[in-house]
Amino acid sequence: MKPNSRREFIKNTALSLGFIGLQVYVTGCAKGSGSAKARVGYGPLTGGPDELLKLPKGFSYTSFSKTGELMDDGLAVPGDHDGMAAFPLDEDRVILVRNHELDPNEQAKSPFFGNREKIPQYLEKQYDPAHGSGDCCGGTTTLIYNLKTQSLEQHSLSLAGTIRNCSGGPTPWGTWLTCEEDVSKAGETLEKDHGYVFEVPATAEIGLALPVPIKPMGRFYREAVAVAPETGIVYQTEDRLDSLIYRYIPNTPGKLHNGGRTQALAIVGKPSSDTRNWPDVEAEQFPINSEVSVEWIDMEDIDNPEDDLRRRGFEAGAARFARGEGIFYIDGSVYFACTNGGAKQYGQIFKYTPSPLEGTEREAEAPGKLELYIESHDKELMQACDNMTVAPWGDIIICEDCGLESSIVGITPEGEIYHIAHAIIDSEFAGCTFSPDGSTLFVNIQSNPGQTLAITGPWREDAS
Repeated sequence: MKPNSRREFIKNTALSLGFIGLQVYVTGCAKGSGSAKARVGYGPLTGGPDELLKLPKGFSYTSFSKTGELMDDGLAVPGDHDGMAAFPLDEDRVILVRNHELDPNEQAKSPFFGNREKIPQYLEKQYDPAHGSGDCCGGTTTLIYNLKTQSLEQHSLSLAGTIRNCSGGPTPWGTWLTCEEDVSKAGETLEKDHGYVFEVPATAEIGLALPVPIKPMGRFYREAVAVAPETGIVYQTEDRLDSLIYRYIPNTPGKLHNGGRTQALAIVGKPSSDTRNWPDVEAEQFPINSEVSVEWIDMEDIDNPEDDLRRRGFEAGAARFARGEGIFYIDGSVYFACTNGGAKQYGQIFKYTPSPLEGTEREAEAPGKLELYIESHDKELMQACDNMTVAPWGDIIICEDCGLESSIVGITPEGEIYHIAHAIIDSEFAGCTFSPDGSTLFVNIQSNPGQTLAITGPWREDAS
């Protein structure tokens, strides 16, 4: 079948025929596909009960930086490992900047757990000291990993005093943008409002980043960001069941603190569209594999004191999405995941192709295009799509968030789905990112306990 008809096959036949068998897609022997490819993916997954993952033959993993371990700055590795990116350091080593999705009440997973006497010396470097309690225990850690020896060389706290740093995204200028998935406000327990983006440099030096929120990007229950290197525009997701997709057009590309415009995505000619395709919602079904033209609506009152930015945007004409989560920019397109999208709420992957005049006053002359790229109707293929990245060979790589059923999923440019790993422990996958040389896939196990894995094996230029 042609690529589009193959995705239609996945969409339309899963319900009527049931699950044909994951190996159909993993080994590339799809009945009636007419494909000349030997296989899709890397083959069956195996693993013992004393392991963390099931992996294809020839692949292995190294685990490091577990919750509670002592780091090089004398603090504990925080818990709830989440979004992450890899940056080059030298020929053999990479820098990983990693999020920790911690609430104020999770002190047992705090970097100060067992070291509360150290809180005073860090308070002035925290975004929100929480009245001296150190309770805002989210933030980021920075790690140095040696690809040659497959070992951790250093890890330390790099941002403190934030809440629920869920995901984020790397920038073309070598920093990490970490996002707070929280909209708590200052009050009796907190000193500052939350729901912002913070910029963390990817550096080998131990120390905390300056915790300055990028307020022009808006305040909301945000998840992830992707930066287009050609324009410096930042695309943003929001993890709510009735979320919007935003973009931030900075006044000065690469200088996000210098102000700019925050806008929400809308469908041309169809204001207040609902893309979720839920059967119990009275809305026109959003088409799969069909491009629609997009426009962007300027948002007002973006500090969002009433946590109603998404509702105001929808009323103004913006499109509604089912929990926007992972987002990534590659080869001129932005891909993003909607965890609860689709008729069965197993998830959707959208592709946005920016206008050649993106962000300019002439953008309407050649509007950007939005396509529903994948909509899963079979959880054995894909469910609860969350963090994402793009492999060196061009496939989309998805982390699933569904406990013992979680997988790391690959999607080819033709829309074919295969699995790279299955979880054996009860935890979500998060933070997938390849080393710059493509030799290692880093991914986080969020809990039980939180830890980072380096997966190596016979990666091919084209897994399909």
